[in-house]
Amino acid sequence: MATSSSYPPPPPFYRLYADYQEDAKSAPEPPPPVQGAYPLFGANYTTEDVLPTLEDQGVRQLYPKGPNIDYKKELKALNRDLQLHLLELADVLVERPSQYARRVEDISLIFKNLHHLLNSLRPHQARATLIHILELQIQRRRQAVEDIKRRREEAQRLLKESLQILDGHPN
Repeated sequence: MATSSSYPPPPPFYRLYADYQEDAKSAPEPPPPVQGAYPLFGANYTTEDVLPTLEDQGVRQLYPKGPNIDYKKELKALNRDLQLHLLELADVLVERPSQYARRVEDISLIFKNLHHLLNSLRPHQARATLIHILELQIQRRRQAVEDIKRRREEAQRLLKESLQILDGHPN
């Protein structure tokens, strides 16, 4: 039967920090941040968080290329195309069931384009979410400051009343 400790010993590199209390500069500097590609658990990852293009993924792009995309217009157009293709698929399944595969491929292509277009909006969504969270934190902190001020004023008022009572009633 193997026994284990509730508190295992520290990793061996703790010795590098043995003199840290006496001399903080004796500890080694942390390694520089990883740049580029790095292996992790047998897979290669990169520090560049870039959404690959549809062409890189071998998928035909159904909306215009370029930096100035009208996302709302393109998402609506793709949604209309999707609805049309779904209706056509239903019609094909009733009239010519053997020809459904092409319609399913078209629908898959539309979904991939919709998915890619929505993923390209993720940085904007993340930025908006962060702004919202920070605004909420500011609002909560302002409320906390106002609450502290109100309580301080109440405490000062109570102290003033107590002093007046003590001054009015000598022992």
